[in-house]
Amino acid sequence: MEKLTKELIKKSFGKHLKSVRHEFSLSQEELAFRAGMDPTYISGIERGKKNPTVTSIYQIAIALKVSPQSLLPEIDRQWEGEKSDD
Repeated sequence: MEKLTKELIKKSFGKHLKSVRHEFSLSQEELAFRAGMDPTYISGIERGKKNPTVTSIYQIAIALKVSPQSLLPEIDRQWEGEKSDD
């Protein structure tokens, strides 16, 4: 299993966010508007270039009407895998 690094966490979160956004048929612009963010910030998160703050994750979750935890499942699975490797 690939080591859970900062870069991997950002990429994994961004990939999952993009998938969830597509499930809701939202553009980056629409999600950004609903979350009170700049579309380039959403783009940066989805590309794994930006590291979202806890506040940003909550704003995005509220905009999507999902729990913040639901935005983190892939990262949680990878973290659980690393714990079991210890």
